Amino acid sequence: MLSGRRLDLLDPTPVDIEIEDIAHGLAFVARWNGQTSGDYAYSVAEHSLLVTEIFSSQNKNAPVKWQLAALLHDAPEYVIGDMISPVKAAVGPGYGALDERLTAAIHLRFGLPAQIPVSIKRQIKRADRLSAWLEAVQIAGFSRTEADKFFGKQDPELADRLAIKLRPPVEVRKAFTEQYFTLARRL
Repeated sequence: MLSGRRLDLLDPTPVDIEIEDIAHGLAFVARWNGQTSGDYAYSVAEHSLLVTEIFSSQNKNAPVKWQLAALLHDAPEYVIGDMISPVKAAVGPGYGALDERLTAAIHLRFGLPAQIPVSIKRQIKRADRLSAWLEAVQIAGFSRTEADKFFGKQDPELADRLAIKLRPPVEVRKAFTEQYFTLARRL
């Protein structure tokens, strides 16, 4: 990692994980395999910031630790990249196991339980689906009808007030890191 840490992907330990490495990696990983409109790829870091915003909007009284879990929901992708669901399924259960090990180590590193409660995971997934819907409609060329088919109908009031941001990776990396420290100070 850029921090100098050596992360063993097959046996990750919390001590080898740094937020700066996560922020950097996610800021340079493109969602939608880069097949989006705009001058910059829509990064996993930007997506994670939006999911956190949506999660906090949908769950006004959510403890800070679950807001942090929302920010880190795709954190393993800083080293394993972002794959679309059909590819993950084709890779098989090994991908899921790797993702789970990395997620547990990341959560422990930042003071979260290795396994997030199922009810919280569902709430984060709900925010994640709205983010994917917004991405599909705003930057990936989907109609609202197509997005509804793939990501489910979304709350139109919330969907209409959120906008996808496309920024250079260094700006997104900084924003992600700042959001982490804002949440960490409140834990």
